[in-house]
Amino acid sequence: MKSLYYILFFVIFNSVYFLVICQNIPSSRRQQTSTLVGTRLYFFGGSISSTSVTNEVWYLELSNSFNISKPPWHSDVAMPVGNNFGTSCLSPIDNSTVFLIGGRTWVANTNINSNTGSVYKFDSKTLQWTTPTINNFNSSFEARNEMKAVIDNNGKIFIFGGSSHGNDDNITTAGYNDMNILDITTMFWSTQTPSQSVLVNIDYTATLLPNGLIVYIGGRGSSTTNLHNISQIPIFDTKSYTWSNKSASGSIIAPRADHSAVLTQDGNIIIYGGSTFNSSKVSYVFSDIAVLNTNSWTWSVPSVSGTSPPLTQHSAALYKNYMILAFGASSATNHYTNNIYILDIQNYTWVTTFDLSSTTNPSKQTQSNGNSSTDQSNNASSNLYIGIGVGAGVIILAVVGFFIYKNRHKENFIPTPGTSKDEHIRETYAQTPMY
Repeated sequence: MKSLYYILFFVIFNSVYFLVICQNIPSSRRQQTSTLVGTRLYFFGGSISSTSVTNEVWYLELSNSFNISKPPWHSDVAMPVGNNFGTSCLSPIDNSTVFLIGGRTWVANTNINSNTGSVYKFDSKTLQWTTPTINNFNSSFEARNEMKAVIDNNGKIFIFGGSSHGNDDNITTAGYNDMNILDITTMFWSTQTPSQSVLVNIDYTATLLPNGLIVYIGGRGSSTTNLHNISQIPIFDTKSYTWSNKSASGSIIAPRADHSAVLTQDGNIIIYGGSTFNSSKVSYVFSDIAVLNTNSWTWSVPSVSGTSPPLTQHSAALYKNYMILAFGASSATNHYTNNIYILDIQNYTWVTTFDLSSTTNPSKQTQSNGNSSTDQSNNASSNLYIGIGVGAGVIILAVVGFFIYKNRHKENFIPTPGTSKDEHIRETYAQTPMY
């Protein structure tokens, strides 16, 4: 009987673990792009191995507090193609449409290049992917990747530089220094003639300031080893379509590429991570934080508490007073992670909890687009799994209880001279009171 109890306990434990406790989480990846839509931090595509690029779409739900050991992951409708090294931005017209631009496109979860379009639209309300018709499209942009896009309040997307599709992560066939502009209100594409004074730039960060200036930090030239000086900052004015250069003073920040940047409410740009390269591969991954004051154009390195994880080719977003980092390469040899890291920028502390109750200096956020049908489906599936798990547990517990009850109430009959077992049973029934 004891062996039966052990077996049933094992079944109950595994039922609860797999049906209730286990979470649906994305696989490790790098080279994805991300966009904040209301309270959802979306992640699009990415490389999940050296031979596979995914078309998955995931998001973190930021409307409630959570611990990074159990992040609130949700999957959404997949992209038409696998994509890595692309860039994305949110439409300010409706605050729900995401534009996925450029990158390397693949037959999903393969290393087969699909050679399809360079711009896709994702409606996060209807969960529809479409390929917009663009007038005057720049044909040289079809294979463009490793660049960043920003969008202004008028619906103009600015995409600078980038590289054409190489044979792998480190072989570049061409680098660019042109400015491509897509007006999403007219779907008209324009390309500025490259200026000789503006360097080719790849794997940089691009940050749009409220005054209309785009700040480009770091990155590299056509060669992976040609890293740009971070103290020399190219600036593009989205109002006059002119370039200028700022020389930043203060702390010396090491050159890097594939880092991230976020803009705070007080006009500071926080950069994190990134990497350097040898002749063909990543040679070093940074784990430092640096802050650029865009009023004085000075760099500083804050004192940071907690463990700083090295990360490159990752995603970053600022929500409330938290800088949220996800996925990426954590070292020169370990190329894929699915970890979440959170930096509290109020006191520059790495924390393990995303705690909305402690947010005292919220940054401006786009409006939430509400619950999508996929989110409702995810919630329904989650409730179904929990119901199945609980139901299975209750049924199994009932069976266990039945066996325990029978075992404990079973009469241990010892025959005595002149008394048979049947007679003992009849005697027992006869002594039972009847009402």
